[in-house]
Amino acid sequence: MTESRARRRVFCLVAGSLLAAACASGPAHAAAAQDVHLNEVVTTGSVNDSVELYNSGTAAVDVSGWIIKDDQDSSKYKIAAGTSLAPGAFRAFDVHSSFGLGSSDKARLYQANGTTLVDSVSWSEHSDPSWSRCPDGTGPLTAAPLTLGAANSCGSGTAPVAWPGGSSITTADASNVFGEDLSGLFQDGGVLWAAQNSGKLWRLLPNGSGGWKPDTANGWSSGKTLRFPGGSGNPDSEGVTVTGGAAFVASERNGSGSSRTSVLRYDMSGTGSTLTATKEWNLTADLPPVGANLGFEGVTWVPDASLTGAGFADASTGAAYDPGHYGAHSGGVFFVGVEGTGMVHGYVLQDSGAFTRVASFASGMSGVMEVQWEPQAARLWVVCDDTCHGQHRTFRVNSSGAFATTAVYNRPTGMPDYNNEGFALAGASECTGGTKPVYWSDDSDDGGHALRKGTVSC
Repeated sequence: MTESRARRRVFCLVAGSLLAAACASGPAHAAAAQDVHLNEVVTTGSVNDSVELYNSGTAAVDVSGWIIKDDQDSSKYKIAAGTSLAPGAFRAFDVHSSFGLGSSDKARLYQANGTTLVDSVSWSEHSDPSWSRCPDGTGPLTAAPLTLGAANSCGSGTAPVAWPGGSSITTADASNVFGEDLSGLFQDGGVLWAAQNSGKLWRLLPNGSGGWKPDTANGWSSGKTLRFPGGSGNPDSEGVTVTGGAAFVASERNGSGSSRTSVLRYDMSGTGSTLTATKEWNLTADLPPVGANLGFEGVTWVPDASLTGAGFADASTGAAYDPGHYGAHSGGVFFVGVEGTGMVHGYVLQDSGAFTRVASFASGMSGVMEVQWEPQAARLWVVCDDTCHGQHRTFRVNSSGAFATTAVYNRPTGMPDYNNEGFALAGASECTGGTKPVYWSDDSDDGGHALRKGTVSC
């Protein structure tokens, strides 16, 4: 017996019954197990059968080998070895491969021995979209926005309001130009860039009628095929933004393969029909796992000056964001939206290929299909498709340095509940009479049209 264990034994023998439970529990770190709570459960939607754990304590807890069950003892999901929860951390686990969570069910958390119950929660109907404990870790399950991997959204939230622009919607492309799978959009002056899931990037020009048509010069007439670095593969391109003369594309996998959540950089100056990425930042291992087709859906770039001017706090350091800390990079932060979790993450993508996650926050929606920075209003738009009935949310940096919701907008009344996966805003120079154009891309190409146009208040 070591000296420390001997001292503990003597102490426990003389301490009396008040400390009996603590003494029986073994080493001090075992007591920290009681700081781990079942915090959020999702039974339906794009991330159905997901369970989140939360560490409310002040010490990290090793949860390797711990077991999650539903109401059946035969249902067992074993947490992978090497898994630890830091103090205050939230971590979601997709248990779908082991069992499904029903409409009237429970989630139970056991230590690795399979018999020591740590926590248990139950519900009587499916989540819509999430069952969340409010407050985190201790409160009852409450219907709330999906926030897997982050603190639960336990307040009343911001009530949706009418679209801040005109209700009229018109088509913005000719019939049957793009087909299905047109996704992310980005307007860069007189050019509209569009990413298509089949690994294609389009360069669109004004068509003279308020809409857009493919550029027919320099190999762009049918869009350009995208490749990973080295010329291989087929990125499932979902989002696009442009800065510094380069296109940055968010991809969630290679073709129809396994998850590969990446941001790819492309030089657009050539005349060939294929673009090969000059850089890839593969962020898959840095984020909670999601289904292969539930990864990155949108990407946007926010200038460093906009962030420092707003007092943005760097989540990786806990201090004010300092661009100089990261050496050579794009001069801004790339924000990506994840379909499967509804989360938005901010990354500094360094020229060296290194990356640092400097922000993570819940959108409050069950999925994110597009993110767009609007510099004139210093706000970030986060958009969902028909999964959320076309809801749009705006975020700004608050007094704590974090992005927080400023408004929740319903889709324009003239817009059917289409599968709109892309959204782009015109610049301030196009403001006329207090409004400017905005555009949506319909992944389903309803009626043979993939682009639609509306307006938003300047």
